[in-house]
Amino acid sequence: MSPTILLLLALGLGLAGWLAARARAYSFKRQMPGRRLAALPSYHAWYVALWIIIPAVIFISIWSYIAPQIVTSSVLTDPAAANLPDFGFQRRAILNDAASVAMGNSQGAFSEQAKALVEPYRAAIGRTRIIGILITLVVGFLGGAWGFLRLRPDFRARTQVERAVMGILILASLVAILTTLGILVSLTFETIRFFGMVSPIHFLFGTHWGPDPMAATADPSRYGAIPLFWGTIYIGAIIAMIVAIPLGLMSAIYLTQYANPTWRAWLKPALEILAGVPTVVYGYFAALTVAPIVRDAAYAVGISSASSESALAAGLVMGVMIIPFVSSMADDSIAAVPQAMRDGSLAMGATTSETIKRVLVPAALPGIVAGVMLAISRAIGETMIVVMAAGAAANLSANPLEAMTTVTFQIVAMLTGEGSFDHPATLSAFALGFVLFLVTLGLNIVALRVVKRFREAYE
Repeated sequence: MSPTILLLLALGLGLAGWLAARARAYSFKRQMPGRRLAALPSYHAWYVALWIIIPAVIFISIWSYIAPQIVTSSVLTDPAAANLPDFGFQRRAILNDAASVAMGNSQGAFSEQAKALVEPYRAAIGRTRIIGILITLVVGFLGGAWGFLRLRPDFRARTQVERAVMGILILASLVAILTTLGILVSLTFETIRFFGMVSPIHFLFGTHWGPDPMAATADPSRYGAIPLFWGTIYIGAIIAMIVAIPLGLMSAIYLTQYANPTWRAWLKPALEILAGVPTVVYGYFAALTVAPIVRDAAYAVGISSASSESALAAGLVMGVMIIPFVSSMADDSIAAVPQAMRDGSLAMGATTSETIKRVLVPAALPGIVAGVMLAISRAIGETMIVVMAAGAAANLSANPLEAMTTVTFQIVAMLTGEGSFDHPATLSAFALGFVLFLVTLGLNIVALRVVKRFREAYE
């Protein structure tokens, strides 16, 4: 059953409780015309509504997870499920097919076994839907009754409501932290499994990358990730930064120091549009436009070994993509430098260019460095541009005209194949993701520390 219906039911119960509690609070005022309530009637209403909605939402969250399992268990006890195959993949495929038809997501089942399970699935879904509605009503009613019975003229409902809202805000602020911890734990678990099959020494320091998803045993010599790390750094942290840092910094200097307000009002949003272009569009542009231009230019100067998929093409387009990251941070940092410092430099006889070079840029350097670090972390995590323009060859080379691959490309390749999740070739994607996660996290931490220093007030 869709949790949306249960959520709407919980909200409806909360609205009913809100109206009842508000009417109850106004009745207190009518009974004691010369006495003030300890809280406004609206706080009494919200107190009861929260006692209805919060327990109901907690139940709905749990029910949405266990309800499909209850439905499946009920179907498996039906005689029609006695002839299901023992093989897990075929068994799940038949059950999913029958469930899709029963829920109206498919017109018909593909196998006779799935057709026989459609009616049991419909019956189980109907029973589960009724049970979910009844329990939601009971939980909401009990919570609302508990809150309603606590209402009194001297009840400090405002304090209780504010504490509940504070708890919700704290929980919302913890979502990012808990998500990061969840990612780290899942990556760590799978990485440990991979390192149980392949030595971390071979993985972190080996120079040959060529996993075989069909091999029965893992060959450690084929899991050397140094070419992947080099390709990631070469494309994302070297070529892309050579493009992004000068263009981003110079555009920020022009917009803050030279452009008139009319030009700035048009140019800054136009520059920031680059950050909103989907990366797949950049990938198409790199593969269909930039890569052929780079190859033809190399042929024109006599370099016949240039590849149609090259690190240079991917790095150039990636650099253009991350220009707004560098430009926006540098723009804000330069604009935050006190005007008195600029005026003082000009008053001492320095030219505008000398003021920018010797006063504004050094003062804004922490913010500029933070923008560069964030841009690097964005670049090394890019996937689509690399997939479409850089190639799949794990080359340990400094030639930008050769095809190269990166960590993100190999993660996509390993997880989208037909290999088992117990095979070291598939598990290597988690190990690569773990290393990439640690590098990106480190860059973000450094950037945040630099930003903290940048925010220090100038005397």
